Amino acid sequence: MAPEFSLKSLDQKEYSLGALLERGPVVAAFFKISCPVCQFTFPFLERLHQRYGSSGVTVLGVSQDDARATKGFASEYGVTFPLVLDPDGYAVSNAYGLTNVPTIFLIESGRKVKVSSTGFDKKDLETIASELAERRKIALTPLFRPDEVVPANKPG
Repeated sequence: MAPEFSLKSLDQKEYSLGALLERGPVVAAFFKISCPVCQFTFPFLERLHQRYGSSGVTVLGVSQDDARATKGFASEYGVTFPLVLDPDGYAVSNAYGLTNVPTIFLIESGRKVKVSSTGFDKKDLETIASELAERRKIALTPLFRPDEVVPANKPG
């Protein structure tokens, strides 16, 4: 079960897990801007957001950094999905039992964690894409292009 949370985004909008789940599944990606594996992973999460992040699917980045640094990260890595801040003491990250970043959760109704992934894991991201495509009843689009050299995983 995913712990409930309510965090503010860069534009001070409040995001609570309960409210987001009323719309549909949530992909919550915890990160630090200085983490090289986070920097590698987030452009793929942006692809996930571009393909599946509408009509009830929310991709949400949970930053362990301040607003200014997080805004710079979003700009540098082309992140357009909402980013919320887990400030001082990382209460939400701790509630989720994080040991590394990035850690990505696919959370479904009832706060059920369907996928939990630490670091970059190609297979886990493909599983999340498949679940979202199935839920939206649309064709699955490959998350990784054939011309890209993408490792199976990178530890966080």
